[in-house]
Amino acid sequence: FALLQEDLFKKQYGGERFKSTFFMMVAERGVNALVAFVFLLIFGGSGLKVPVGIISVSGATQMLAMASSNEALRYVSYPTQVLGKSCKMVPVMLFGILIGGKFSEYGLSDYLQVLVVTFGVVVFNFGAPVKHGKGGQSDSAYGLALIAFSLALDGATGGIQDRVKTGIKKMNEEESKKEGGKKKDPKLSPFESMLYTNLSGAIVALVFCFATDQVSAGLAFCQRSEEFVKALLAFSLCSALGQCFIYYTIAEFSPLLLATVTTTRKIFSTLVSVFRDPSNSLNEMQWIGCGLVFAGIIGEQIASFAGGGKKKAH
Repeated sequence: FALLQEDLFKKQYGGERFKSTFFMMVAERGVNALVAFVFLLIFGGSGLKVPVGIISVSGATQMLAMASSNEALRYVSYPTQVLGKSCKMVPVMLFGILIGGKFSEYGLSDYLQVLVVTFGVVVFNFGAPVKHGKGGQSDSAYGLALIAFSLALDGATGGIQDRVKTGIKKMNEEESKKEGGKKKDPKLSPFESMLYTNLSGAIVALVFCFATDQVSAGLAFCQRSEEFVKALLAFSLCSALGQCFIYYTIAEFSPLLLATVTTTRKIFSTLVSVFRDPSNSLNEMQWIGCGLVFAGIIGEQIASFAGGGKKKAH
């Protein structure tokens, strides 16, 4: 998934690069929703009432967050994008403090981890050499701003997802009471969550696609490059398969396991990208920054494990 994602925006197809980010998001979210729908027909749903409005907002913010980080790939290297997105815990904590009033819920280790990760990103970016010439451009301020915007949306999505859980609980309280309180913590099936989230994201992406005139541009690019169509389809299918595992992990296992899996994926994605593409090579200072970021994230997982998995995964 990560390698295909990088290729879609970095690789040239027929001598040109793909630029229609929202067109790609329509395809990716659409395939995700279709796969979820098929599995939902096969395995069935929870039978619960769904707060479609708030879950659609969650799907929209998730899509916009991914669109921003994908668009950033046109202006920054893949390792920079991955490391930037690894700072997700920072906006989650900030939104938790500013909006949720959770200042006292975070311990000293939480603040230290955020400081380590933030410092690592600063070291990584300031340690980047200035590149000159065609194809050797440095990470641009615009690309970094897109990553920051994506992180802000990630933080907002976390709060919205909490409201989704509350909405599901409230809408299904009557059914829980009728069944003698057996459904104390009602939750959607993995494929229901995947369907509603991706379908709403696809619809919002389509609106942006029309608004920015990316429908015609995207279709024209597909007509010019069969190779790109295959790459986009492969990327979308990999995304759908990955989301099946993610939503299943969320439903059946602890947030700690999910955070551990996604962190491991980010580490290996960064390493593969660096070693397969010479233009992504890192200098000593950048390796130190990279190490600090992942050390902070791994430290968070260790602290969560030591606390019995009770800490909220970022």
